[in-house]
Amino acid sequence: MMKPMLDYVKLILQKVSFDKTLFEKELRKAIARLMPVEVEDLRHWCYAKFSEMHYMVLDRCFTTYTT
Repeated sequence: MMKPMLDYVKLILQKVSFDKTLFEKELRKAIARLMPVEVEDLRHWCYAKFSEMHYMVLDRCFTTYTT
């Protein structure tokens, strides 16, 4: 199944990953806009890709997310 919004969010997060503040801002926007199943996919992808660089940001964003 195609998930164009999720793919777009992933692209944006990769492009802003150099800046922690911008990364967190974009991640929060994405979590607010995506469907819950997409947020779960995003969570797994983000931890796999960015946990070394942004672990605390990921924890902060995803632990405050409620379905």
